[in-house]
Amino acid sequence: MKRTTILFALLFAVTCAFAQKGKVTSALSYKETGKLDKAVEAIEETIDANNPKTEGSVTWPRTWEVRGEIYQAVFQSKDENYKKLSADPLTVAFDSYMKALQLDDKDRFGKSVKIKLTLLIGDLTNQAVAAFNEENYEKAMKSFEQIIAIEQTPVYKAEDPNAIDTVIIFNAGLAAYNAQKYDKAIEYYKQAAKYKYNGAKTYSLISSSYLQKQDTLGALNILQDGLKEYSDNGALLVEVINIYLNANKVDDAMKYLDIAISQDPKNSSYYFAQGTLYDKLQRTEDAANSYLKAIEFKADYFDAYYNLGALYYNKGVKQVDVANSIPSNQPEKYEEEKNKADIEFKKAIPYMEKAHEVNPTDKFTMESLKTLYYRLKMLDKHAEIVEKMKNNQ
Repeated sequence: MKRTTILFALLFAVTCAFAQKGKVTSALSYKETGKLDKAVEAIEETIDANNPKTEGSVTWPRTWEVRGEIYQAVFQSKDENYKKLSADPLTVAFDSYMKALQLDDKDRFGKSVKIKLTLLIGDLTNQAVAAFNEENYEKAMKSFEQIIAIEQTPVYKAEDPNAIDTVIIFNAGLAAYNAQKYDKAIEYYKQAAKYKYNGAKTYSLISSSYLQKQDTLGALNILQDGLKEYSDNGALLVEVINIYLNANKVDDAMKYLDIAISQDPKNSSYYFAQGTLYDKLQRTEDAANSYLKAIEFKADYFDAYYNLGALYYNKGVKQVDVANSIPSNQPEKYEEEKNKADIEFKKAIPYMEKAHEVNPTDKFTMESLKTLYYRLKMLDKHAEIVEKMKNNQ
């Protein structure tokens, strides 16, 4: 009697397993005939954790493969009612195919699942691009990450173990950056940089990610790594210089600026930056020469003209302080020192006038000219600039 009971029990278990696998086939049939609502309902019944009869189908790789197909079809459907069947059908499909591979210890379904995963990569790419364009950067990042995970599966690696999809990795970094997930952005950008994708620009993007995290040292280190790979890249040099400037490390900034000028000796912006550094160091003649060099290579360089004028203007202001410190019983000495101030103010005028010519609406330039003209008793020009300022309000 006991043996008969055991046989009946075994027969019942096998019958249930076949019944559940039959439901998988039914779910696939519903999908193929376009009845996606019934397909979803049927496939979900086969993995119901609360149903003891689903044990055979839950551990069957084919169940999860079919589930992936069904949810991928939901994503592809043009019917809005079917699209409502899942909030994120491609993630369900992705998880299902991955589960199929995990359960397929005898590699019976590897080839067919790989085909489905290849098709899924296409859908995920389309979803990622659409999400990025809609500024849903987290969704775009998630889709790119799923593509990366697919391409790292054994069924993909078996064909080409060294294959690296640098475009997807870089795009994952770009989406992460825009989603303000800076640690992830750094991770993906570094992988892209390892394979020299997008050249020096990738190092610049990594640096930007570090700066968003307020990690100046990290930004500086990655830029210096980039310069080891791309030693003649002016953009990376400028970023290093700017970091040192913002940290008020003038000597370090000057060192990298000298390198930049040696590599691109006709770059006016480098000479302008050099002038501002010399200005900080109160090396006014060197600063003036650098500004003049900037103008030599860019005749309409407003900032260079303005800074040159401001340089002499400020020297004049300091000299006025010297004159004002002379005791009242030394009028001749006072006049001598005041005249020195006027000499500096006169030097400032042609550069301020040129700056005004390049940018006629700049209020700071007009204000400086108004003060200079009044100071030097150039009353006609003073009246003219005052009128311009009125009309520019």
